[in-house]
Amino acid sequence: QLQLVESGGGLVQPGGSLRLSCAASGFTLDRYAVGWFRQAPGKERVGVSCISSSGGRTNYADSVKGRFTISRDYAKNTVYLQMNSLKSEDTAVYYCAADACSGTNYYSPRLGSWGQGTQVTVSP
Repeated sequence: QLQLVESGGGLVQPGGSLRLSCAASGFTLDRYAVGWFRQAPGKERVGVSCISSSGGRTNYADSVKGRFTISRDYAKNTVYLQMNSLKSEDTAVYYCAADACSGTNYYSPRLGSWGQGTQVTVSP
């Protein structure tokens, strides 16, 4: 069964940091670009960051540039999203998806389906 599991969310104060993890099971992520998405209450899911299959190309939404860093660990079959200088507007459920982005283009995953996501809440 192809599955991605997100973890690492939580409650953090503005200015704080979190590292989200996206672990794959049932397949290897090596061959696929991986995207992080988020969905705030009452809003559509949007792409936040994308990393190419080689890891050599990354992209970020303007709202997170300079604060978030995407990376991947091939040995652990995992993709990370390091989030620093968090703001209240970063509050959302965060999802990862395989084969769901290319450069600045984000779309529904072509491999597997959406996971349950991990909640990130930024609040004093």
